[in-house]
Amino acid sequence: MSQTLDLAEQLISRPSVTPEDAQCLSLIASRLNALGFASERMDHGPENARVSNLWAIKRSNQPDAKTLVFAGHTDVVPTGPLNQWLSDPFTPTHRDGKLFGRGASDMKTSLAAMVVAAEEFTQAESAASFNVAFLLTSDEEGPSVDGTVKVVQALKARGETLHWCIVGEPTSVHQIGDMVKNGRRGTLSGKLSVKGLQGHIAYPQLARNPIHLLAPALAELTAIEWDKGNAYFQPTGWQVSNIHAGTGANNVIPGEVVVEFNFRFSTESTAEGLMQGLEAVLKKHQLDYTIKWTLGGLPFITTPGDLLEVVQQSILEITGVKTELSTTGGTSDARFIAQICPQVIEFGPPNDSIHQINEFVRLSDIDSLKNIYLGILQRLQRLTHSAAGA
Repeated sequence: MSQTLDLAEQLISRPSVTPEDAQCLSLIASRLNALGFASERMDHGPENARVSNLWAIKRSNQPDAKTLVFAGHTDVVPTGPLNQWLSDPFTPTHRDGKLFGRGASDMKTSLAAMVVAAEEFTQAESAASFNVAFLLTSDEEGPSVDGTVKVVQALKARGETLHWCIVGEPTSVHQIGDMVKNGRRGTLSGKLSVKGLQGHIAYPQLARNPIHLLAPALAELTAIEWDKGNAYFQPTGWQVSNIHAGTGANNVIPGEVVVEFNFRFSTESTAEGLMQGLEAVLKKHQLDYTIKWTLGGLPFITTPGDLLEVVQQSILEITGVKTELSTTGGTSDARFIAQICPQVIEFGPPNDSIHQINEFVRLSDIDSLKNIYLGILQRLQRLTHSAAGA
C-alpha cells in the first residue's frame, strides 16, 4: 500500500463530521513534527462546538525565505442515510478501482497527499530554500467562523507573511488536474422583510398585500445587469433562494413577506455597491422594509505568476493534462487566506462525488495527486534556490 493511500484511509476512518476533528489534526501534526515542523493548535469556539485548528511551519534557514502554505479541512459533511451507503462511510473500502468513504474526495485524500509530499520533499531536501506550512481546520463544512478565518487573523496580527497557498479542495472535473481554481466570486446574502397590512382576503381594500407590493420591485431586480464580469469572472448574479409569507390560512392576506437572496459577485462589483443598488430599487417602489445583510466572502483572483506556473507544469508532467483555470463554483476557505496571501489557488481530485452518498476517490488518482504536490515543492525549490543564488 502506498503511504498516501494508507494515510488517506486513516483519516477517512475517523468520523470527523463538522465541527468534529476526531483527532485527525493530531495524527497529521505528529507526522509533521517528525519532519521538524513547529506545530501549534489554535482552537476556537464554544466548548460544545469547539473547532480544531492547526498551524504548522518548517522554516528555511535562508534569510527572507518565502512561504508556501498547504491549506484544507479535516471536517466532513454528515453521511446522510446510512442504509443508502454500500459500505460504512467511515470504513475505507475499495470497489471498482475506487476508495469509498466520507471525505474521500472532500478532502482527506488531498490532506494525505500534501503530508506525504512534504515528507518526501523534506527527506530529499535537507536545506529547503523556502518555508513550508500547513493551515488546517475542522470548520470548513460548517459556519466557517472559528476555523481558518481565526487562524488568518492571528497570523496577520503576528505579521506572518505568506506568499503562496494551495487549498486542497476537489477542483478537478473529468480527470485529475483538468481544472484549478485561481479565484472565487464573492458571496453576499440578504434577508429582506417587506411590511404590509394583514386582513381578510375578501376585503383587500382594508389590507395591503406585501407580496403584491414587492412583486414589481422583484421583477426589476431580476432584470438588472449588475456588472459584465471580466476576463476571470462571469457577470455578477442575483438569485432568490426563499420566499415566506402567509399565516397558513388561505383567506388571510399576509402582513409581511420575507425574501432570502444571494449575490455571487465578481471583482467588477463591491459589496457596498450591490447593497446600495438593491436598496435603491426598494426605495424607488416605496416599500416599507428592513434588510439584514451577511457578507460571506470577498472575491479574489490569482493572476498568472510563479505559483500557477509551477502548478500547471507539475500537473502536465504527471498527468499530461493541460489545466483550465476557473473561478466558478461555491466558496472555500481560500477567501480568508487570500486576505493575507497574494497567490492562492485550489487544486485537488475530481469532485464528481463530493457530499454524495458513496463518496469516492479513484485509487489511481491518489498517488498522482501526491506526485503533483511533490512536483510543486520541487519546482519552488529550484525557483527560490535560483533566486537566492542570484
